[in-house]
Amino acid sequence: DLIGADRYERTAEREAYRAGHYERGLTTTSGRVTLRMPKLKGMRFATAIIERYKRRETSVEEAMIEMYLAGASTRRIEDVSEILRGSSVSAATVSNLNDKAFEAFEAVEEWRSRPLTCGCPYVFVDGIYLKRAWGGSFENVAVMVAIGVNDDGYREVIGAAEGLTESAECRREFLSWLRARGLAGVRMLTGDKAAAMTGAIAEVFPGAAYQRCTVHFYRNVLSKVPKSRRSRVAAMLKAIHAQGSLDASMEKAAAVAAAVDEMRLAAAAKCVREGAAETLTYTRFPMRHWRRIRTNNAIERLNREIRRRTRVVGTFPDGKSALGLVTARLKYVADSEWGSRRYLDVSLLDE
Repeated sequence: DLIGADRYERTAEREAYRAGHYERGLTTTSGRVTLRMPKLKGMRFATAIIERYKRRETSVEEAMIEMYLAGASTRRIEDVSEILRGSSVSAATVSNLNDKAFEAFEAVEEWRSRPLTCGCPYVFVDGIYLKRAWGGSFENVAVMVAIGVNDDGYREVIGAAEGLTESAECRREFLSWLRARGLAGVRMLTGDKAAAMTGAIAEVFPGAAYQRCTVHFYRNVLSKVPKSRRSRVAAMLKAIHAQGSLDASMEKAAAVAAAVDEMRLAAAAKCVREGAAETLTYTRFPMRHWRRIRTNNAIERLNREIRRRTRVVGTFPDGKSALGLVTARLKYVADSEWGSRRYLDVSLLDE
C-alpha cells in the first residue's frame, strides 16, 4: 500500500522498492527485543507503532522518570534498569530522561501553584506523613493536601504542600497559601484536630465553619474503649449522626455519653461530650449534602493513591522529590474520572 504496488509488481505508478530489513533494538518492560525493520528505496518507511529513532517503550521512560521524581540517582536508575530488563542504559540516556523529568516536574509544580479562579464552598483538608532525610537523619514530615468542591459541584485538588508537622502553624500557613492563590467562597472546612484547625480557620477564613471529620471522631473515641466493647460503642456513635436535625443529634450525643459512662468508660464518655458538637456542623447545610461533607472520605481516595506510590520509595532524600511525586500522583488522579464526575449539587446552597 505504501509503495503503490503489489509484491513483485512492476508498474509506472510504483513509488519505491523494497530493500530488505535492518535490525533495531527496543527496550520494553519485558526486556530488550530485536525488531526487523523494512527498508525502502525511493521513499522513507516509518511505522505507526514505534516512532522514528525510538529505542524504548513509553512505559519504560515513564518508569525511569518516576524513579527520578522519587529521588533515585542516575547510577541507581542505570543499575535498576539493567537488573530488571537485562540491558544497560547509558548515562546520556538517563540524563536525557532526567531532563524530561525536570520538565515534567516543572509542569507539575506549575499546576500545584496555579491560581484558583473558581470558588469552593466546601474544602477538605488532611495530612499524610512521609519519611524524608532531614539534617542528616530521617524524620516523618507531613504533606498537607486540600481538595475543594467548586461552584459547579466538581471536586478539585486545590493544594499540596510540605510541613514539618500537622501543627496549627503549618495549617495556618497552608490555608494562607490557598487564600493567596485565590481560594474564596469557603463556607465550611472539614478536617481533624480541632485545636489546630479552628484557630487557623478563624484567622484565614473567618466566615467559614469548621466540621470535624466524624470518622476521625469515632476513632478517637474507640481508642479509649476495650476491643470487646468497640462494636457496641461504634453503633451508638453512628446513631448520633443518623438523626435528622442538630437538636436531635445533640440529644442523642448526650444520651450516648451517659450510656458510655454507665459502661465505666469515663475517658470515652468525656471524648463524646467534648467532641460531638464539632462533628455536627454539617447540619447547617442542605440535608442532601450531609453524607458527603461530614467526613474526610472525599480525600481518603487520594491518600490511598499517595501511600501506594510512596510506600515503594521508603525514605525520600529531600522534600522536593517527596512533594514532586505526591503532586504528580494528585494531578494524575485529578485528571482522571475522579475529577470529571459531579460530586454535589451546589445550587442547593442558594435555596
